[in-house]
Amino acid sequence: MATYRVLSLDGGGIRGIITVVLLKRLAAEPGLGGWLDEVDLIAGTSTGGLLALGIARGLDLGAIEDLYLTKGRAIFDDSWLDNVVDLGKVIGANYSLKGLTRELQRVLGETTTLGDLATRVLVATFDLDNVDDPGRGAGEPRTWKPKLFHNFPGEGTDAGVLAWKVGLYTAAAPTYFPSYEGYVDGGVYATNPSMCALAQALDDRYGPPAALNDVVLLSVGTGTNLQYIPRKNVDWGYAQWARPIVTLMLDGASGIADFQCRQILGARYQRLAPVFPAGTNYAMDDVKHVTAMHAFASGIDLSETAAWLRAHWMTP
Repeated sequence: MATYRVLSLDGGGIRGIITVVLLKRLAAEPGLGGWLDEVDLIAGTSTGGLLALGIARGLDLGAIEDLYLTKGRAIFDDSWLDNVVDLGKVIGANYSLKGLTRELQRVLGETTTLGDLATRVLVATFDLDNVDDPGRGAGEPRTWKPKLFHNFPGEGTDAGVLAWKVGLYTAAAPTYFPSYEGYVDGGVYATNPSMCALAQALDDRYGPPAALNDVVLLSVGTGTNLQYIPRKNVDWGYAQWARPIVTLMLDGASGIADFQCRQILGARYQRLAPVFPAGTNYAMDDVKHVTAMHAFASGIDLSETAAWLRAHWMTP
């Protein structure tokens, strides 16, 4: 039986409602009551990072579900004035961070730090400039780089960083939101943070690491759009690739992490990533279809994942 349980939550914007519904439904499965209480590490990127912070803060899944249903439009609020200033989205991010900031401060607390959270968390972000990074060594070059915020004890911990700020860092998806304090969405390299979480669990810099054979990992996606470019030779420039490249990059990073974890962990790894029906395409900011996404998640067959949790996750 496993002694170190990892929950990894993908990015996906408003599609995070799907993740919440799936987690909530799993808790209602026979024999799985309180399964989330046994988690040792929750990793998340973007909307998954927000969920990780909320769950570690002790928020009820029903309350988080309600946030997606009732506050989505306030977070993805694209005013006509903003579009004028941004030249119809040619320049400037699509949305302001004001609505998201307000909600994160309200639900996580304005003074809550990562160290105040009851569970270990790992949140993927990307640092656009490491000039102010306290961990930057003498002579280390100035550059951008991935940044994983965590609350593990030891040297280099981020336990003192405000949780709501980390939420903004990980949710600042390029083109959708502006960067915040020099950070953007970790989805640029880890839409699916499963491998990041596995590496963190095995890292001996923060106390005794987990043994690889003791780790079980459940990775949950936000729904997969069936997308493709129906051409063999695509001769596109900046303008044509601008939006497709973001989605392509996010899907590619998610898929390779799934492959890597499956190879390393074998039966101790489970991926729950529902696929949308052909012809259905939900964008990360598709708030008008949040009810439809909720209904979609409510109909997913969870029998395989529930059986895996009973076999590999629950304490006998």
